[in-house]
Amino acid sequence: MKPAQFEYDDPETEEEALDLLARHGDECKVLAGGQSLVPLMNFRLARPARLIDINRIDSLSYIKREDGRLVIGAMTRHTHLERAAEVAQGWPLLTEAIGWVGHAQIRNRGTIGGSVAHADPAAELPAAFTALDASFQVRSKRGSRTIGWDHFFVSEFTTALAPDELVMAVEVPALDPGSGAAFVEYARRHGDFALGGAAVTLRLGRDGHCEKATIALVSAGPAPVRASSAEQQLRGSTLDDSSIRAASVEAVKGLRPTSDLHGSTEYRIGLLRTMTERALTKAAQRARSST
Repeated sequence: MKPAQFEYDDPETEEEALDLLARHGDECKVLAGGQSLVPLMNFRLARPARLIDINRIDSLSYIKREDGRLVIGAMTRHTHLERAAEVAQGWPLLTEAIGWVGHAQIRNRGTIGGSVAHADPAAELPAAFTALDASFQVRSKRGSRTIGWDHFFVSEFTTALAPDELVMAVEVPALDPGSGAAFVEYARRHGDFALGGAAVTLRLGRDGHCEKATIALVSAGPAPVRASSAEQQLRGSTLDDSSIRAASVEAVKGLRPTSDLHGSTEYRIGLLRTMTERALTKAAQRARSST
């Protein structure tokens, strides 16, 4: 298959890209890694009239600490994040999650900004960023703004980005001392889209009880799902097998993941419950080891 005809621009600076988006935002797509967009165009499921290729904008590729937070430039490749020692040390959930993203070839080209802007509910990074309470820096010619995860991800393949806005960076708060994190998922084959998964962080107090929990589910709905009632249920618990099992049941209450040839809605709910239980168990063990 070949894509439909389109116009092509390859700006070298952020300002050039924003100028193009201001003029053509309603009719164009931004090309970053292209690992999702190009196949869609080849099958003609996406037919943008214009592509704005931002691969030459080097200023958008970086990983840095800023006031204790991790800041990741939108054009940072998956593989760079995967191999960054400071990420593995301070934000191990991201390192663990990104290992599930496709295959090495895909991670070599795929970008952090592209992944979050694509907003696939079966993708690993949107769920990981949701569990980490991340926010997203975006810009247009009209100005800049920061959007929290709870407003950024709107629905399946839909974000709060305006047509003239570009994701510039992702900000991730630091994990508190005494925290543990885990990411687990299930796919038919490694590199396939996840049928279900969970990204979890837990913080223990000095008495060993849970002070904070975050649970984000993969392939559970049209956007990453935060299991807020299960998080509240875990606070104050000892994170024993019984409380983890009960929270995992609570996490999937009310969910109606879409059924397909790979599994019914009921199967996916059971899978999500199991993935949540495994992630909570692993995160609890890691949190205890860190205290």
